[in-house]
Amino acid sequence: MNPFPHEIMIGDVYFSPVLVVVLFAFFATSFTTLILNRFKLSQYIFYPPLAFLAIMTLYIVFIDTFFIHI
Repeated sequence: MNPFPHEIMIGDVYFSPVLVVVLFAFFATSFTTLILNRFKLSQYIFYPPLAFLAIMTLYIVFIDTFFIHI
């Protein structure tokens, strides 16, 4: 098995694996912020858009490290 990431092909179009990771991270971050809003924990966050980007960055690193490169 090749340890290097490869492109994902849908039809005749090649997509980067980073695109898939970013989409998964965006949906996971959206779910996380939904949970934070439901339990009213987001009121303790000083600047929510920056927190959204920080959580999304953590998800990108986590998904890329543990799920894509296995």
